[in-house]
Amino acid sequence: QVRLVESGGGLVQPGGSLRLSCAASGSVDVMGWYRQAPGKQGELVATITRDGRTNYGGSVKGRFTISRDNAKTTVYLQMNSLKPEDTAVYYCDVEGYHVYTGAYLGQGTQVTVSS
Repeated sequence: QVRLVESGGGLVQPGGSLRLSCAASGSVDVMGWYRQAPGKQGELVATITRDGRTNYGGSVKGRFTISRDNAKTTVYLQMNSLKPEDTAVYYCDVEGYHVYTGAYLGQGTQVTVSS
């Protein structure tokens, strides 16, 4: 099973930016991010294929950018214009694992947007 190491979460003020990173232990095609806020279901943030095709959740379009370094099997999530409603635990995902199982592979990283 692929292992994931996420980093980059933290506390930021509304309107600020954060960058998340996730390194996978093996070669994968689709990488992405989901998030889950307390009391809510998991939500798609963004996905990216090996050849660069991206897909974004509606609430983050235009504010977040997903990218990847295929040589390092690392995916990044640049989050700009953060809002309090972006507060959640962000989980890295590969090959649609969360969609198929409802679970998360990584340990998640907390993002808190608050003044």
